[in-house]
Amino acid sequence: MNQYKVAFVSLGCAKNLVNTEQMMALCRKAGYLVTGDPEGADVAVLNTCGFIESAKSEAIDNILELAQLKDQGKLKKLLVTGCLTQRYPDDIRTELPEVDGMLGTGSYTDVVSAVEELMAGEKAEHFGNIHKTYEDGERLVTTPPYTAYLKIAEGCSNGCAFCIIPKLRGRYRSRSMEALLAEAGKLADSGVKELIVIAQDITRYGLDLQDGSTLAGLLNELCKLPFHWVRLHYLYPEAITDELIQTIARQPKIVHYLDIPIQHCNDGILKAMRRRNTRAELEVLFARLRAALPDVVIRTSLICGLPGEGEAEFEELCAFLREQKLQRVGVFQFSPEEGTLAAAMEDQVDPETAQRRVELVVDLQSRIMDAYNEERLGTVMEVLCEGFDSAEGCYVGRTYADSVDIDGRVLFTAAGLVPAGEFVNVRITGVSDGDLTGEIEE
Repeated sequence: MNQYKVAFVSLGCAKNLVNTEQMMALCRKAGYLVTGDPEGADVAVLNTCGFIESAKSEAIDNILELAQLKDQGKLKKLLVTGCLTQRYPDDIRTELPEVDGMLGTGSYTDVVSAVEELMAGEKAEHFGNIHKTYEDGERLVTTPPYTAYLKIAEGCSNGCAFCIIPKLRGRYRSRSMEALLAEAGKLADSGVKELIVIAQDITRYGLDLQDGSTLAGLLNELCKLPFHWVRLHYLYPEAITDELIQTIARQPKIVHYLDIPIQHCNDGILKAMRRRNTRAELEVLFARLRAALPDVVIRTSLICGLPGEGEAEFEELCAFLREQKLQRVGVFQFSPEEGTLAAAMEDQVDPETAQRRVELVVDLQSRIMDAYNEERLGTVMEVLCEGFDSAEGCYVGRTYADSVDIDGRVLFTAAGLVPAGEFVNVRITGVSDGDLTGEIEE
């Protein structure tokens, strides 16, 4: 087989990154030179997100940038993969002739065949069954050596009214416990200290297997491996069981940072979203979590501007946030995605109104986060060092309350050398633009 130079660019979420890492491993196994720099490559593989409008725009911008390299003779072929190709194959064929080949979300494992076809001057389009993808292959892990993702399931069967993911990724499919523990074991052996357990919905892990597998059971096994932190993304509120809460409370390796997307709190909006909770049930859940995990940090995601959201519903959301004081909140403007139920709903909210609401929630939430940070002053917190930041003139790291690439940082000083990936105790002495500052507690 030919030794081509294949460059990878991954957009979107961590789940997408895992698919990119799988494709990289397949190409390396085929004898290709795998790189992250498209300039001078035979084939650039762009793994896209097509979830919402901003993600589509980012993907198209990247396609056009790579097309420029082709025009300049610095890249031979462009292969586009992922959610954008799965969602808009015809549009890509007609509107983006710069794209030489496409893989849908059911065909990541066809990447080597696609590269060979493209370099032979042939058409390369593979669109396999999105409900039956192979998830257990090798990965070329691209995250820092101390942190890695473990994707425990693919797809989603929840059917939220605003979301296109089930049509792009297929129904929910759990990976086997055996395969997950084998992969996790390799990650631990390679020196990974922070394992981030991911899926579109990790709380439903194992329910489709019907072999007794549960998220709680999986976590108990993962905690037997020599990780220091096990972090959980995303837990759907209606599927958080007492067994799971007790497991998180009992296992010291599981960090008390729970990413629980609730999207809203108004019962009417939640029903329109086809969510399975009421406000009262969310309040009960948060109370249960705080009783079992007094230091729990709850992260959530919210949507402002869903059709039917009036001022009263929005004010209820703001009051809920002031009351619950969730420490981490990502807020998004409703995007009427074609093919979703919400896009066809009546009472669409004016985009400018929705954007104003997003800004109001961001402002409200920043004050809640500032109060949380102020409460940290004077305490000693365990921090995962991520290296020395020469621009800041100090070390940077994260506490259990900060997930990678999402939340804040800790800027800290130390008398000696602190390697990236080492856990240190830092006394928090200040706050700077939402980040904590401090010094190592010797």
